[in-house]
Amino acid sequence: MNSTTLLSAGELGMSSPRERSDHTAFVDEGLLYVWGGHHSVAGEQVFLPSDEIWVYEMSSGVWSSYAMGGEVPPTLSQTCGCCLNGVMYIFGGGSENGHTNQLYCVNLLDGMFTWKKVTDSEGSPPSPRDKHSCWVYADRIIYFGGYGCKQIREVSNTRSFITDEMSWVTIGATVFRFWGWNNEVHVFDLRTNTWSEPQTHGVPPKPRASHSSATLGRMGYVCGGVEASSMDIHCLDLETWTWTEIVPVSAVPVERSWHTLTPLSDSTLFLFGGVNMAGKPLSDGWIFDVQTKEWREMQHPHKNNPRLWHSACLGQDSDVIVFGGSRDYALVMDTISFLQSPSQKHCSDLLVFQTQPLSLHRLCEDCIGRNARTLEKQLSCLPKKIQENLRKRISFFKMAKSQGTCSST
Repeated sequence: MNSTTLLSAGELGMSSPRERSDHTAFVDEGLLYVWGGHHSVAGEQVFLPSDEIWVYEMSSGVWSSYAMGGEVPPTLSQTCGCCLNGVMYIFGGGSENGHTNQLYCVNLLDGMFTWKKVTDSEGSPPSPRDKHSCWVYADRIIYFGGYGCKQIREVSNTRSFITDEMSWVTIGATVFRFWGWNNEVHVFDLRTNTWSEPQTHGVPPKPRASHSSATLGRMGYVCGGVEASSMDIHCLDLETWTWTEIVPVSAVPVERSWHTLTPLSDSTLFLFGGVNMAGKPLSDGWIFDVQTKEWREMQHPHKNNPRLWHSACLGQDSDVIVFGGSRDYALVMDTISFLQSPSQKHCSDLLVFQTQPLSLHRLCEDCIGRNARTLEKQLSCLPKKIQENLRKRISFFKMAKSQGTCSST
């Protein structure tokens, strides 16, 4: 229990995605999907193709890549991605042409991987932004916060938008455009194809970006980020639109940005990594109980594997699957400007956090996978579906053994 497995993507298959940060990833039906992101070449940030997606089968440990067509989105940085009913949605982010507020979607279940740009929606979408987050609830995608630009006439509420005083620019001679952080809530309803901005109640969190978020039931949680005054945690009731700040009754993690928050159960969240305000990458893991309001640091053997700009998804048996990200960041000048290391080390490995004891079924599968030669004759006596699943586990452990590892995902 409470162990972590580090697996090199290159070790687990004939092909694998290259190292990356700032990508989109999620788990669905035992498959880890990875799209987009960037990496460094000779100190320069290079965006990875937006017309390909990588899929990792966790039972067998095999990576596969697929070409994507249709209305392919531009290569994006700091976009916000999610999956609902087998469809991946990408909103916002920055490209070579500046920030965007476009929404794209792609069906991942039909095998076609055809992108569609959502242009026929009603209502007003959020202003262009990046470093935002979202919650998925009741066939709706609820976007929160981020960093972006607004015209001066749009900056009417200083409580929902903090202006970055170092970044305003003049367009022509008369039009001003400001950049800054927001705490806005915008909803895209997939049933009606409509954008809306609900009126929230209670005290909202401070405007922020590069924070983390997670959904538990009808509640959306947000934690930390740039321009957050501390390592705070807030929740929004996604039916009544009421904000509540949760005041922990225990020691809290150090404040940070570019970390992840993953739902473990109906009442617990798992926080991992990020970068603190001194520019130090972090490798600590914490579990937060929303009922008792307690943070508990999770002990794991890979404290030497810090991550920021990574992804984290809930896998089988409450495992948290962390993929990619960066191992370092250079320097924090202040709360606004960050300097990126020219030799930034991006990752392509998997960190698997085991947060609960393995189920009896999982233990049996892994035992057979590790001892396939001894139990080979007995396999033929099992139902075909079980045989198929066990063949994948055998394949997984065979590859892991050939590379000198015997870890389990």
